[in-house]
Amino acid sequence: MTINSALMNVMVGAARKAGRRLARDFAEVEDLQISVKGTADFVSKADHEAERVLFEELSRVRPGYGFLMEESGTREGPDKTHRWIVDPLDGTTNFLHGIPHFAVSIALEREGQLIAGVIFNPITNDLYMAEKGRGAWINDKRLRVSARREPTMSVIATGIPFAGRPHHDKSLNEMRALMPQIAGIRRFGAAALDLAYVAAGKYEGFWERGLSPWDIAAGIVLVREAGGIIEELNGGRDVMETGDILASNEGLLSFLRSTLKDANS
Repeated sequence: MTINSALMNVMVGAARKAGRRLARDFAEVEDLQISVKGTADFVSKADHEAERVLFEELSRVRPGYGFLMEESGTREGPDKTHRWIVDPLDGTTNFLHGIPHFAVSIALEREGQLIAGVIFNPITNDLYMAEKGRGAWINDKRLRVSARREPTMSVIATGIPFAGRPHHDKSLNEMRALMPQIAGIRRFGAAALDLAYVAAGKYEGFWERGLSPWDIAAGIVLVREAGGIIEELNGGRDVMETGDILASNEGLLSFLRSTLKDANS
């Protein structure tokens, strides 16, 4: 059993079509590695083309819905109650370097509330999907967050800003505080897939600062529908507004919250 609603069929169809395009482009990336500028230009075109495919597919089936997209920004639609939040290529740096860890991410917001999300890695063919009240799934398998409650048994994912970027020092402080107490930290470079992995129980938690709505919207739905908890990292109310996110299971959340807070106090 899996989600087979009309809405999910629309989202999955769009993600798969954009993913097929990205997979073809990714196959060419290795041939371009000898030219740094050439590779970057090629990946930028691939990113924009995938976004065009998503916009056209979603608009065709749900005309009137608005959009928030990484490359094109906001596009208002006549239907003010619905908005697609789209990242055509989450993990651009991985794609650029020929690393097969990237995804198409699509979320739907209804009256300001996230109600559905799809995250698709076209290289592994892993399709993560969730709809409010219908659970979270990978392909045909139901997802649940990890049941581990001991920090020493837990693997936590994060994103590390480059030196000089906002939050770099905070991130290093937080990793220093966590590392002696947990089994490991992972930094794979695609926030959408990090959240999908939390929903799938592969990671026990994930935190990062300064993310954009399209990085996290679909993953938020997945984690919640898999039984996990999403919090604003600093105790605020709106993760989508700040982009400072903490995701985990109920058993580890308080440990992660307090450790990360104390790291920068």
